[in-house]
Amino acid sequence: MSAPIAHGGGITAAAAAFGGRPEDWLDLSTGINPCPVALPDIPARVWHRLPDRHLVDAARRAARDYYGSGEILPLPVPGTQSVIQLLPRLMAGSSVAAMTDSRVAVVSPTYGEYTRAFAAAGFAVDAVGDIAAIGEEHRLAVVVNPNNPDGRAWPAKMLIALHDRMKSQNGLLVVDEAFGDADPALSLAARAEELSNLVIFRSFGKFFGLAGLRLGFAIAEGDILDRFEEWLGPWSVSGPALSLADSLLRQDVSAIRRRIDERSSGLHGVLTGAGLRIAGGTTLFTVVADSRASDIYTHLCRHHILVRKFDYARDWLRFGLAPDPAADRRLGEALQRFER
Repeated sequence: MSAPIAHGGGITAAAAAFGGRPEDWLDLSTGINPCPVALPDIPARVWHRLPDRHLVDAARRAARDYYGSGEILPLPVPGTQSVIQLLPRLMAGSSVAAMTDSRVAVVSPTYGEYTRAFAAAGFAVDAVGDIAAIGEEHRLAVVVNPNNPDGRAWPAKMLIALHDRMKSQNGLLVVDEAFGDADPALSLAARAEELSNLVIFRSFGKFFGLAGLRLGFAIAEGDILDRFEEWLGPWSVSGPALSLADSLLRQDVSAIRRRIDERSSGLHGVLTGAGLRIAGGTTLFTVVADSRASDIYTHLCRHHILVRKFDYARDWLRFGLAPDPAADRRLGEALQRFER
């Protein structure tokens, strides 16, 4: 069994190591909107009953309209991590070459669970630096767009060309758009009907600030979604999650985008004011490159501020958004105390 991947979060462990109560820490280690949306009313029956089909269908229609996926009704899933785990099973059961002959390309560095899931299932995984390095030997390719953690983005036309190339070699393209809500122009959802060898994953909790809901959506042609639904089993997504999706995906989200943009500007001001070099990111997180990254990380932990460090890029730190200007000032003051 492979070792677990260190993700963002982990305030409990950080507080155990550096002191303080978890609730008093400033968690900047994730790429989640720190200003969660106001929750609409959830009818009492939704809590009382198992999630019936009408709740699923309503959430799927709302997601179709929100993502612009045409005739495709996106499948609600209990967090996109749940379907990442199913990709090896999808590949093994598809018309692609036998598992022993199949290679997977993951444009890297990126979210580590893709490589982990395929490697654990026995697939050969190639970490490639760009989509141009995806070759004829690959039967599935993963592109996170925009990418986590460096924020690289590929235009839709480039990914469509990659899809067509993958299809010509009997392969699948998986595009993870977990951070795509803030820049809808990057999304392939509106083209999904005509791209039969494409699977798109969308996160719900990051943009709406409701990561604890554990909700995402998969967009693909019907047979792939049917298999995902079968493998996930009945009632895989809770009734309250479905009800919230139906309500929130139908609302005007422009105010959410403006708030995220404001918080992102605040973070950039703090980081540049502290003399840190911004190396990438999206509106939901920023990556800085600094040879003192490990020392800065420890220094911030001592001030009960958690950011994300990386074992594969030891000069990187990823900063998520702070919830308000007061938290920006708290971060800025801690960075100013760092001994250079």
